[in-house]
This record gives sequence, structure tokens and C-alpha cells, in this order.
Amino acid sequence: SQLPDPAIEDQGMDYIRPLLNKYAALCVRCPGYGTRTNTVILIDSEGDVTFTERTMINADVNQWKTSTYEFKLQI
Repeated sequence: SQLPDPAIEDQGMDYIRPLLNKYAALCVRCPGYGTRTNTVILIDSEGDVTFTERTMINADVNQWKTSTYEFKLQI
């Protein structure tokens, strides 16, 4: 079998892609509301995980703290 399976990846794309394009954003900024944390989780084929999170400090858009954690999945 092929991983990732293209047949599975394409399921629902006609439905979900327009929603993602409309509502997904890397950073949301509105009066009184906005993105304070961004998270990326990478998992490779050997089960190695890299979890990186960027968090705004004191609601200041110019100050961010980045934390990265690496570990291996137990299978």
C-alpha cells in the first residue's frame, strides 16, 4: 500500500477546501481577538515527532516565544 494514500487524502476535498480557504489563516487579527499561538506537529515515517509552538508574549504582536519538543512515538 502507498502512504499517504491519495484516494483517502482526496476524499471530501471539494467540500473542505473552500472552507479552509475561507476560514483558515496563519494569523488572525481583529479588535479584541486574534491568534496567540501557532502549533506545528511533524511526524516522519519512523515515528519521530517534532512539536513546535510559537506563543505571543503579553498580547504583544512583536514578542513571541518558540518552544520545540522532539520525541519518538511508542508503537
